[in-house]
Amino acid sequence: MKLTNFVDGKWQQAEHAEFRPVLNPANGEELAQVRMSTAQDVDLAVKAAQVAQKKWAKVPAPRRADYLYEIGRLMKERKEHLAQVLTKEMGKVIEEGRGEVQEGIDMAYYMAGEGRRMFGETTPSELADKFAMSIRSPIGVVGLITPWNFPVAIATWKSFPAIVGGNAFIWKPATETPMMAYEMAKIFEEVGLPEGVANIVFGAGSEVGTALIEHEGVRVISFTGSTETGRKVAEAGGRNLKKVSLEMGGKNAVIVMEDADLDLAVEGILWSAFGTAGQRCTACSRVIVHADVKQELQKRLLSKMETLTIGDGTDETIKIGPVINRKAVEKIHSYIEIGQQEGATLLVGGEILTGGIYDRGNYYAPTLFTDVKPEMRIAQEEIFGPVVSIIEVATFEEAIDVNNGVIYGLSSSIYTADVNRAFKAQRDLDTGIVYINAGTTGAEIHLPFGGTKGTGNGHRDSGVAALDVFTEWKSVYVDYSGKLQRAQIDNEA
Repeated sequence: MKLTNFVDGKWQQAEHAEFRPVLNPANGEELAQVRMSTAQDVDLAVKAAQVAQKKWAKVPAPRRADYLYEIGRLMKERKEHLAQVLTKEMGKVIEEGRGEVQEGIDMAYYMAGEGRRMFGETTPSELADKFAMSIRSPIGVVGLITPWNFPVAIATWKSFPAIVGGNAFIWKPATETPMMAYEMAKIFEEVGLPEGVANIVFGAGSEVGTALIEHEGVRVISFTGSTETGRKVAEAGGRNLKKVSLEMGGKNAVIVMEDADLDLAVEGILWSAFGTAGQRCTACSRVIVHADVKQELQKRLLSKMETLTIGDGTDETIKIGPVINRKAVEKIHSYIEIGQQEGATLLVGGEILTGGIYDRGNYYAPTLFTDVKPEMRIAQEEIFGPVVSIIEVATFEEAIDVNNGVIYGLSSSIYTADVNRAFKAQRDLDTGIVYINAGTTGAEIHLPFGGTKGTGNGHRDSGVAALDVFTEWKSVYVDYSGKLQRAQIDNEA
């Protein structure tokens, strides 16, 4: 199967285009071939989107929302098929694949509801016989650049608020996971979304992503990816005065205090650290544990890690799937040597898995370091794999300082039975997401998703906050006095 661009409601011809194989990370099987598009392809998509958006903006928001309800219905009908495709091209276990598709379904219904809300404000005017209000307005054409680790969920966080907000979009999915974009394009086509409202252009970030960011016809860029790339996106967008929304890296920590329910904490750490093989921006990569319970927590964590099954995610018995590609395997493995050179103790893992299916796929053993100091690179840099560092602290205050002592600020967690500590933690942890007695992952679509510091630039995906990325505020004044009234001048205080 060759995946070609979906532009202006049509599947584009690609007789002379370059294609790249899409490989199953579990076994190396070729699943499809994806088109490597050019800046010219981006330009064609932008022009189609510009024409479509002018008409789409005039469709009442509740009517725009009806398309999202229908998209959600079709996603629900095809949930298992979508989950299977997702698992095969990305690698996460099928249970997680189903959960991610469900997140997209939830987002469709939630954002469809905003079609009948999208509230502005009415407020009294300071002048007589004058009406004042604010409303949300569409921005125009937006560019969406999404990563491979959540190829459906993150795409729906961005595309659905763009749709209901009255915009047209060009979506550049990750080259590693184009099949989910293809499946979503088929759904957009089937529900009859007007031609040009949703456009998908496949290709490399260096070519398609750059062209999208620099195109003068694109007014918004919403990007999820690495902090390094995000900085470049912000720089390029800033030069062209685009609105840029960034969701980038994380170095998330679970804090375990001496009064914590250790069994519950272990469950939360396992899920947060090793789900999606640690390839989440919200993954737990640091465990900050009170000295009084460090040894016991370590013991229980090691015991549970022995039960983790690793393999092809389509097998219902598997708990951890492969990482995305060989480059990722090599990056993860390089940090094992770094950690040991820095003086950390490797308790388990730290190896590329071999033999049988492991030789055909990209598998890395779940890894646990202890005796880690907060300043070590393995405790500071995003590894994006199944690697966890245990850091010992003596007090609650020290735990907060260690958590905050990284350049990222996405998610954090604390396990404690002390309600006062819980409230102090939610105040003092400097992340965009805070969990109490739960792991660092598991965001719900009706709350804002995003982080502080090196994780983002102040915008949020998901929740009502997502509309702030894809709409502009417009203030409207209606003067029915029949005379000139000058604000601040003619107002007699």
